[in-house]
Amino acid sequence: MKILMTIRHKLRGRRGIASVLLAALALPAAHAADEPDFTVVEASIADMQAAMASGRTTSEAIVREYLERIDRYEPKLHATLATNPDALAQARALDQERAEGKVRGPLHGIPIALKDNIHTTDMPTTGGALAFKDYVPPYEATLVSRLESAGAIILAKTTLTELANWVATGMPNSYNAVRGYGYNPYDPRPDPRAGFNDGRAVLDTGGSSSGIGTAANFWAASVGTETSGSIQIPSNNTRLAAIKPTVGRVSRHGIIPITADQDTAGPMAKFVADAARLLAAMEGADSEDPATGNCPALPAGLAESLSADSLKGARIGVPRAFFYEAVTPPGAESPVGGLSPAEAEVMARAMAILQAQGAVIVDRADLPSIVAKDPDDNQLLFANCYDLPQGKGGDANCSVILKYGMKRDFNRWLDSLGDTAPVESLTALREFNLAHRDQNAIRYDQAELDISDEMDVEQDKARWRADRDKDIRLSRTEGIDAALKAHELDALLIPSWRSENILNKAGYPAVIVPFAEVPSELDPPLPEGFDPQPMPFGVTFIGTACSEPRLIELAYAFEQASDGRRPPAAFP
Repeated sequence: MKILMTIRHKLRGRRGIASVLLAALALPAAHAADEPDFTVVEASIADMQAAMASGRTTSEAIVREYLERIDRYEPKLHATLATNPDALAQARALDQERAEGKVRGPLHGIPIALKDNIHTTDMPTTGGALAFKDYVPPYEATLVSRLESAGAIILAKTTLTELANWVATGMPNSYNAVRGYGYNPYDPRPDPRAGFNDGRAVLDTGGSSSGIGTAANFWAASVGTETSGSIQIPSNNTRLAAIKPTVGRVSRHGIIPITADQDTAGPMAKFVADAARLLAAMEGADSEDPATGNCPALPAGLAESLSADSLKGARIGVPRAFFYEAVTPPGAESPVGGLSPAEAEVMARAMAILQAQGAVIVDRADLPSIVAKDPDDNQLLFANCYDLPQGKGGDANCSVILKYGMKRDFNRWLDSLGDTAPVESLTALREFNLAHRDQNAIRYDQAELDISDEMDVEQDKARWRADRDKDIRLSRTEGIDAALKAHELDALLIPSWRSENILNKAGYPAVIVPFAEVPSELDPPLPEGFDPQPMPFGVTFIGTACSEPRLIELAYAFEQASDGRRPPAAFP
C-alpha cells in the first residue's frame, strides 16, 4: 500500500501526466499482472481514471469500496446524511458506456458527495433541519445536473451545520438536528471539557460544509457551499484542497440559501487538480441564477495542463496586518487577529517554499481597509450582525447583509418548492422549531433565524443597500483589489482561513491547499491525560473576481512543492 501511494504521488507531480491519462480513458487494457490491486484510499480522480482505462478497476468497484468504507467508519464520524440507493446501478451504466467507447470526461464514473443543502431528487435534501427531514425537493440543483451530465455519480449527501450555520450562535460546527454531531477524522473524539461536553467534536471540523467524508476517503470529492467561510474553514481543518469560487461562477439554483449576496457552491477534494475538475463541470451561466455568466469559463483542460513550474515569476503578497500580526482598530481597546508562534512558523515555511519555486514574495502588502485610521473606512469595525443583541435596534454598527438576505432569499426558495414545501415561510419554520423543541429541533435556540425574521424585505431595503455598498467598498475597492493593484500581485497569501470575512463580502475566489498542522490551543485546556491532537493548517491563495485560473495554477504548484496532504491515520 505504501509503495502504491508513493507511485501515485510521483505521478501527480510529473508535468503533463494527467493529459496522458485522459488520452487513455476510453482504451481498455489488460490488467498488468505485476500491478498492485487498486484502492480508492488517497486516489486522485486521475488515478481512478487511469485504473478504469487500464481495466484494473471499474466504476462499480470504486463505488462498492467507498460504500464499504462508509459502512465501516460512519458510526465514528457521522459524515453522511444519506447515500444514493441507485449508485451501483449508475456505476454499471457508466461502465457500459466506457466499454462502448464513450467517456464523458474526467468525472466519468467518479463518485462524489454533496452538502445536504444542495437539491437532489433521488435523495432527501434536509439542510439538517428537523422540519425538512426526509424532504425530497421537486427539482434538481443546476450544478447537480451538470455534474451528472459530466459522468459523476452523486454517492451521498454530507452532514453540515444546520441550514449552513444560520440558525443559532453557539451551535457547534457540523451539528444539525437530523444527524447530531459530526467528528473530525483527525481526532474523532467528543469534547470532554465542562461546558463543551454536549457531544461536539474536540477538534473543530470548521464551517458548515463537511470535509469529514472527503478527508476520510468516503468519496472522491465533494461539493460544499460558502457564505462566510464554509468551504475555506472545513477544508483547512480537515486537510483538504478546495476552491471557493467567485460568486456567480457556479449557479445557486437549487441550493438552500442564506444570502444571494455571498452564497456560492464550490469543490472540496484531496488535491487541487481534482477540485479544478469539479469546478469546470459545475460552472457556467444559468438563466435561473442572474448572478451567473460574469466570469469567463475556465480554460479547457485546465486541470490536465497544470504545471509544477507555475510559481516562477509570480508575485505573491503577504498582508501582515490582522492576517499575520494583531492590530488594534481605531477606537478599540484591544488588538485582533494575528498568528500564534507555531502558526507564524508554518507561514514562514510556506513563504520559503514559494520563493524556492521562483515566486516573488511582496512583504508587506497590507489591505488599506484593514489599517484605515478612520473608523468608517475600517473593515474590522464592520462585522456582520449575528446574535440577538444585533436584532432590530441593536444593529447600527454591524452589516445586516446576512440577516436581511436570509429573510429575502429563504422565503424565495420556499416559494420555488410550490406545494411540496414543508413550511411556507421563515416565520413558519421558527414556529415549527418552537413546537418541536422537545425533539431537539433547536438545541441551541434560533437567535439567527429570529433576527432574520425581524427584517422587512421592503422597509429595510435601503439599509441593506447601504450596508452592501459599504461591504463592497471596504472589501473590494479599498481592500483586496487595492492591495493587488498597488503591488501588482497575482494573489495574496492568507494563513489558513483567516480571510473568510472580507473575501466573502467581496464575493472573490480562494484556493485552499493542505500544508501542515499546529498544536491545538483550547481554552479552557483539556483534562490531564486527554492529549489534544494537532489542528491541520493550510494556506489560502486569494485574488480578484474571476481569477480562479491563476489561483489554481499557483495553488497546484505550491501543492506539488509542499506535499502537505496527509490522510487521517485512524481511518486507513
